[in-house]
Amino acid sequence: MAGGGQPVKVAIFSAKNYDREFLNAANGSLHKLRFFEPHLNEETVGLATGSQAACVFVNDQVNAAVIARLHSLGVRLIALRCAGYNNIDLAAATKHGITVARVPAYSPYAVAEHTIALMLALNRKLHRAYNRVREGNFALDGLVGFDMHGKTVGIIGTGKIGAVVAQILTGFGCPILAFDPFPNATCRSLGVRYVELNQLFSESDIITVHCPLTPENKYLINGQALEKMKNGVMLINTSRGALLDTVAIIDGLKSGKIDYLGLDVYEEEEEIFFEDRSGLILSDDVFARLLTFPNVIITGHQAFFTREALLNIAVTTIDNITKFENNQPLEKLAG
Repeated sequence: MAGGGQPVKVAIFSAKNYDREFLNAANGSLHKLRFFEPHLNEETVGLATGSQAACVFVNDQVNAAVIARLHSLGVRLIALRCAGYNNIDLAAATKHGITVARVPAYSPYAVAEHTIALMLALNRKLHRAYNRVREGNFALDGLVGFDMHGKTVGIIGTGKIGAVVAQILTGFGCPILAFDPFPNATCRSLGVRYVELNQLFSESDIITVHCPLTPENKYLINGQALEKMKNGVMLINTSRGALLDTVAIIDGLKSGKIDYLGLDVYEEEEEIFFEDRSGLILSDDVFARLLTFPNVIITGHQAFFTREALLNIAVTTIDNITKFENNQPLEKLAG
C-alpha cells in the first residue's frame, strides 16, 4: 500500500466531534477519513473493512486478535493519535507487518499545566469552595490550604511533560526531586535533584507521575510505596491509570496517609471516560468509592485537551499517514 501516492482510506475509531473538526482541518483532501464513534475492539474491528489504516486512541483495544483481523482486512498502518501505546500489542503488529506510529509530543504544556491545576485545586480546596459559594455558604472552615513555596515535589518521569512541570514548580519555589533512568539536562539546570525512588517517596510532600506505562512499572505506586511516603502526601497522576494500585490508594485515603489525590486517568477508564454517563448507574465499585472522598479530584482524561494539543495531534497523525504512504521516514513503534 505504501508508496502508491494515492489517498489512504483511514478508519478512525473512538471519534468525537473534536476529532472530526481537527483531523478534517489537518487532512484537507489528502486522505479519505471515515469516523466511527465505537472503540476499536474484537467486536468492532470489522468497521475497518476497506481501509488501509486504522487511527486509534488511548482506550481502543488493539490486542493480538484485533491486529490479526486488521491484517486480514488489508490494514497496514495503525496511527495512534496519542503518545502512550500500552494498549497496542507491538509484537503482534510486527508479526503481521503492520506499522505502528504515534504522536510522541503534542503539547507537554497542556498536560503539565493541568497537573499544576490539580495540585492547586486540591491544596486550596477550590472544588469545595465553588460549591459552597454557589449555595450561599461563605464560611472558610475546612478550606485551609498550604503555601506551595518550600514544599518538596517528587516528579517520577522527566520527559517533555515532567520537565515542564519542573519548570512551573521552580517558579513556585518548590525544591524538586526526580526519578528517571534517563536524567534530563534541562531539569538538572533548574536545580532538580535526581534520587532513587525510595528517597523520592520518603522526602516528597507532593508526588506527581509522568512516565509511560510498561509491564515493569504497573502499580508503581502500591501499598509498599505508600508506606514509605510522608503522612498527608499529595498524589497526582495525569499519565496512565495503572501506574497506581487503586485499591491501595483507597486504603491510603481511608488511613489518612494520602491527604490529597488528583487523577486524570484511571486503570479501568475505558469503560467510563469520554462518554456522558450522567443518567446511568456507575457499575465500577472501586471508582465509585473514589468519588466519595472530599479530598479527591478526578477529571476524565482531559489533561491533553487544549486547542494547541488537538491541532498538533491532528497534524502529526495526518503527517504520519502521508509519510507512510510515500515511504518516507517516520517514528515507528513497530512494523
